[in-house]
Amino acid sequence: MAKRPFQICTNCVMDTTDSAIAFDDKGVCDHCRTFYTRTLPNWHPDERSEKVLADLVDRIKAEGEGKDFDCIIGMSGGIDSSYLTYLAKERLGLRPLVFHVDAGWNSQIAVNNIERVIDGLGLDLFTEVIDWEAMKDLQLAFFRSGVPHIDTPQDHAFFATMYKFANEHKVKYILTGANLSTECVRNPVEWMYYQSDSIQIRDIHRQYGTGSLDRFPLTSILWHKVYLPYVRGIKVVRPLNLMPYIKQEAMALLESRFGWQPYPQKHFESRFTRFYESYWLPERFGYDVRKVQYSSLILTGQMTREEALERLATPPYDKETIGAEIEFVASKLGITVDELNGYMALPKRTYRDFRSQRRLYDVGAKVMRTFGLEIGGKR
Repeated sequence: MAKRPFQICTNCVMDTTDSAIAFDDKGVCDHCRTFYTRTLPNWHPDERSEKVLADLVDRIKAEGEGKDFDCIIGMSGGIDSSYLTYLAKERLGLRPLVFHVDAGWNSQIAVNNIERVIDGLGLDLFTEVIDWEAMKDLQLAFFRSGVPHIDTPQDHAFFATMYKFANEHKVKYILTGANLSTECVRNPVEWMYYQSDSIQIRDIHRQYGTGSLDRFPLTSILWHKVYLPYVRGIKVVRPLNLMPYIKQEAMALLESRFGWQPYPQKHFESRFTRFYESYWLPERFGYDVRKVQYSSLILTGQMTREEALERLATPPYDKETIGAEIEFVASKLGITVDELNGYMALPKRTYRDFRSQRRLYDVGAKVMRTFGLEIGGKR
């Protein structure tokens, strides 16, 4: 098959490294068209959402009456979850329990940021520590499999643990910092396959793992997309979609109020994610997630296309420190640098090479779009 000629969108910075991308006769990609035709007409982060947000807050408070807390917020120390925690306590008057999942890869900046926001707001922090041997075994299995999405074990552990906690403690509302303002363009599924697919996790671990998954927190799409919301009544809500959310303004507030420290790039609160997004994906597969992040900001008026192109002209990792980062990741995983570099040279595989629930995800997404429950970008 002939290689597809390189092309970049004339409106954002997504390009043909997304193999499924499509362009119109003006060179505008389908990520942008989806935003303008589907997302923007159904997303109103202004006065039109004020009553929706007020009603939501009233319901959360009513459900939590008489309890120690009325909702859970999963906090990583990143900008979105940190700002959401501030908003929930200070502006919305909620009583959240802040939930943090420690998968063994927290950066020191993330630890500091969590402490500063929690202490500054006078909130309680619950930390769940994932069994390190189970996490390490599954992460190494993903490395050996040859797929791009080696951050799946960490992401899966985060929301599986939080869902389990909410179910056990009968908490009806989970607040998440996911938002359209900075995430309206989604990572192509070939770059980052669905992290909640436990069928694929089990298959990759069966072929390449060495231990047991008994101590690793697993969830399933049917459990957290059907059983929890429709049987147990546990709802995941995204308050940042119901109000203006400008990334730079949020960062400035957190810095001045709490001494919160910014990261070089979105999601870099995790040392593993920093390695994965800045080095593994672009060097091994040619996938630069900054294109997704910057395109989201371009579409929501928070970055110019020229600024994005200028930033993309520089490598996503620091050439002066990447050697130390590789050594840190290898040492943490209990392997040599040569072994880690060997994984970089393995034959490239995709989620399609393993068992998955992709068809179920596609059907679910179609149903949610039909009923107006999903207005995000395409995958």
